[in-house]
Amino acid sequence: MNSYLSALEERKKQQLLRTLPLPPEGIDFYSNDYLGLAKSQELRLAIESIQKSQVMNNGATGSRLLSGNSEYSEKVEKLVADFHHTESALIYSSGYTANLGLISCLATRDVTLFCDELLHASLIDGVRLGQSKRVRFKHNSIIDLKKKLKNQSGDKLVIVESIYSMDGDSCPLEEMASVCAQNNALLIVDEAHSIALRGKIGEGMVQALGLVDKVLARIVTYGKGPGIHGAAVVGPQWLKDYQINFSRSMIFSTAPGPHHFCAIEAMYKLLPEIQQEREKLQATIDYFVKKRKETSLNWLDSNSQIQSLIVPGNQAVVELGSKLIENGINALPIRKPSVAEGTERIRFCLHAYNTNEEIDQLFKILSDEG
Repeated sequence: MNSYLSALEERKKQQLLRTLPLPPEGIDFYSNDYLGLAKSQELRLAIESIQKSQVMNNGATGSRLLSGNSEYSEKVEKLVADFHHTESALIYSSGYTANLGLISCLATRDVTLFCDELLHASLIDGVRLGQSKRVRFKHNSIIDLKKKLKNQSGDKLVIVESIYSMDGDSCPLEEMASVCAQNNALLIVDEAHSIALRGKIGEGMVQALGLVDKVLARIVTYGKGPGIHGAAVVGPQWLKDYQINFSRSMIFSTAPGPHHFCAIEAMYKLLPEIQQEREKLQATIDYFVKKRKETSLNWLDSNSQIQSLIVPGNQAVVELGSKLIENGINALPIRKPSVAEGTERIRFCLHAYNTNEEIDQLFKILSDEG
């Protein structure tokens, strides 16, 4: 057991020790509740209305393959599939289990996986659990991907994110889909940070760009913009059938409970009605980017709700994070190993409910620091 305690001590020395914080008071520049739906009274009432209309258990009682399936869960999955203009949807309890289950079951010995070097940890863990050869390509580099696809034979699967969680930049999805088609590769897109935000009704970037037929699967995650929890893999019917037979995180997990499916149904019915919140968020992003460009600080180039200020070194980024919290700004430091050494950062998450005055307050503190 001493080796475990030693590992904790080493993390303390390197200022890497993780703890579970309670939400601090102050201005929210750190949560993933981009549209405010997690706090939405309208969504809460919609969920309660659906719950009252259904006769349901408190829990699922078993996995989907045993006693945990129902006509209602299949009805909600049909709603999800229709919303995303695809044949099927399979709902998981979280984005992590969806990525883990989907990628690991597709990563067979006959397939080579091509992974953007900045993929989320849950996608990487899915790759590690599979049996495929993995080839990493430079972040968002069409040239590097094209070169590496041409050097491999056999079945090929490319994995990207529509918006990357740490840098906040967008994948060039149209070019990516074109390169995949030219090289007989299938494309998977994690839409965790674009669902509810992008598109006319929050359908995500793939649909907004008209690429549904050029993407094998999308992972739509509900714990961020949609304000609830869980995730779904949407794609062709054969892919759902394949997951039901080979996705271990689905097969061997108790199914999400009926209340989980109620929240998903309510959220999807609300998404077309909250264009005002999406417009507010975009205005907030535009204002933040304008302010960001007026500084000489080391910002990553992003036009999304995720804005990152590079502060190299764990000690330096922790000190700046502490100063922000002391001044009523909740924005947490991101340290290695979550990001590469030298790219430690404060990640600012923007929301429809953030005001220009709050952004001005933030930049006043940052200018004092500079």
